[in-house]
Amino acid sequence: MAFCKVMIIGNLGRDPEMRYTPTGKPVTQFSVAVNQSTKNQQTGEWIEETDWFRVSVFGDRAERAAEQLRKGNRVFVEGRFRTREFEGQDGQKRTSLDVTADNVISLEKRPREDDAGFTGAPVAAGAASAAGGGGFSGGGGGGGGGGSRPPADDTDLDDLPF
Repeated sequence: MAFCKVMIIGNLGRDPEMRYTPTGKPVTQFSVAVNQSTKNQQTGEWIEETDWFRVSVFGDRAERAAEQLRKGNRVFVEGRFRTREFEGQDGQKRTSLDVTADNVISLEKRPREDDAGFTGAPVAAGAASAAGGGGFSGGGGGGGGGGSRPPADDTDLDDLPF
């Protein structure tokens, strides 16, 4: 039994390109750049390196990826890893790191429909202070963990502005 799985998080280097196989199955291809910073031990200087992965997505996922993803988007890709050797235009042998994706998830924030008209103004007079400060902006406050915390007990529910 063999098992080969890869998970990468990176940014799209170009817009996805969708094509069809001779049997009519959709295939979307795009490239993902994964950056890694390392510190040079002698100079103490930070060096940033980028690895590029060619990603292929098949079927219904291919159609969704072509519709939703754009150059620069941050994505999570899970799939199978393959290396491919080819000869470059200069005659040198090169290796390409290819991923056949089983799962592609956009890590970009999507605007919520109920926040579409929000301009940053308070929801109602006194609502921000009753909720513990900050008001509702749809993005979550503070620690980057999604915004809201569960109430400590049932008495906290009385202070909610809705």
